[in-house]
Amino acid sequence: MDVEGAGTLSGNGAESVESCSRPVRRHLNNAVYQFTQQNLPACKPVLTPAWVISMFFLIGVIFIPIGLLCLHASESVVEIVDRYDTDCVPDHLKGQKVAYIKDSSVSKNCTRYLKVPQNMKAPIYVYYQLDNYYQNHRRYVKSRSDKQLLHGLKYNDTSSCNPEGENNGLPIVPCGLIAWSLFNDTYSFFRGIDALKVNRKNIAWRSDREHKFGKHVYPSNFQSGSLIGGATLDPKVPLSDQEDLIVWMRTAALPNFRKLYGRIEEDLNEDDLIMVKLANNYNTYSFGGRKKLVLSTTSWIGGRNNFLGMSYIAVGSSFIFLAFVFLLLHVKNPRPYGDTNLSWNWKGMSN
Repeated sequence: MDVEGAGTLSGNGAESVESCSRPVRRHLNNAVYQFTQQNLPACKPVLTPAWVISMFFLIGVIFIPIGLLCLHASESVVEIVDRYDTDCVPDHLKGQKVAYIKDSSVSKNCTRYLKVPQNMKAPIYVYYQLDNYYQNHRRYVKSRSDKQLLHGLKYNDTSSCNPEGENNGLPIVPCGLIAWSLFNDTYSFFRGIDALKVNRKNIAWRSDREHKFGKHVYPSNFQSGSLIGGATLDPKVPLSDQEDLIVWMRTAALPNFRKLYGRIEEDLNEDDLIMVKLANNYNTYSFGGRKKLVLSTTSWIGGRNNFLGMSYIAVGSSFIFLAFVFLLLHVKNPRPYGDTNLSWNWKGMSN
């Protein structure tokens, strides 16, 4: 009797659970059916001429002030650009620039003078700019070993770094063409007799310093071959602290690019004369490249770049122009709104 009663209770429980799940399943099936048949509730705005013209006007009115604000911020950036690769070649060697840059016996020191056009508030960013330099070349970009940069000699496979993977049978750290061609021009700045200190710390991305370059990986066998590509590295300083290298290893996507050299953390006044003593070491003459020194302040949108502001103004102006065109067409040739009654329902309605 007890067993039979227990079976009856368990059976009633199963039936109650099943009866409760039926409405849920039915509701789910109904929702799936409505979704597949595109019968779910949805916003279906009627694009009337007045609504479309108003929206075009509104977008134009919003975009143009944003563009003007971005353009004003860009124009407020004070920038000094000085191309020095041609002027720093001695006059008697201007026709033999490649021979000049390869001759180690010829002094590469050069002095430039920059006049500050407007007051420049600190920090003032110092960049070097290279033109006609294709860092995005496939073979150049692939000539590196990210695992070696992070783990050093613990990772011995340098096949991806060819032709700068090994030298005299020993692996090169850091290996590859990118590191081998490290930029090696140097700059010193003076205002009168006072030197302007250039802060070269924290010029690389923090994520690169902490996660891509090893704190216990030191340069080894670097620039020890017969052909020297660029700058040398201090073998006593780990790669995570070699910020010039870290900045250089983040390759540029375009042939004309700037890379951060450092920061001047003093204000410069209008009409100040800045003397720059530089070493013109880097070879851009072999491929027709150009070198420039850039001093720039920043604004809330970054450095000087008018593209964003001009884009907003162009889009806003285009929307307002189209709004006027639509308005004239609507006034000249107004069209009645479409009939919501479907033609195949007319016969049924008439009956």
